[in-house]
Amino acid sequence: MAGALIPPPRPPRGPAPAVDAAFLRRIRLFLFDVDGCLTDGGITLDPDGREIKTFDARDGHGIRMLARAGVVPGFLTGRASAAVQARAKDLSVPHVITGAKRKLEPWMELLAGLGIAPGECAYMGDDLVDIPILRRCGFACCPADARDEVRAVCHYVAGRPGGKGAAREAIEVFLRLRGQWEELLERYYE
Repeated sequence: MAGALIPPPRPPRGPAPAVDAAFLRRIRLFLFDVDGCLTDGGITLDPDGREIKTFDARDGHGIRMLARAGVVPGFLTGRASAAVQARAKDLSVPHVITGAKRKLEPWMELLAGLGIAPGECAYMGDDLVDIPILRRCGFACCPADARDEVRAVCHYVAGRPGGKGAAREAIEVFLRLRGQWEELLERYYE
């Protein structure tokens, strides 16, 4: 199933800016919600109450490719989890915000601290709590199984569900639209 690049309806703030290579080259930060985007949204607890999460290795490789392309990756999630911290460390993800029940304020604080404008940030989210960021960021995307309300405000809706390659798909589309995909592939054909 292929994803879809769609112009998001964003009233009352007006239409989203055009998504083209020049616009997307301004993106400096790409943040991902974790549960429902980097995982399938399931929450497994071991007998001691510790959370166990399953991440897609291809999504992880995509996150590394983002960094190689000069785009800083980050996680912004509503749950606090040692598994998220471990995954971020494994992928060398420098910005991790956990336990954010309302995400807009911590997102704005992160951007301000980094000197990044909202339009210079891409974001992948899947649920209602992600809409405020998706409506303000420069490139909004979501997995195939995101809420309808989320899908309606995204530039790109992946053809894959969360935790099953949706992040990698969105990253590849993003890098292709920026004109960086072919250059990044060269290292694999040596």
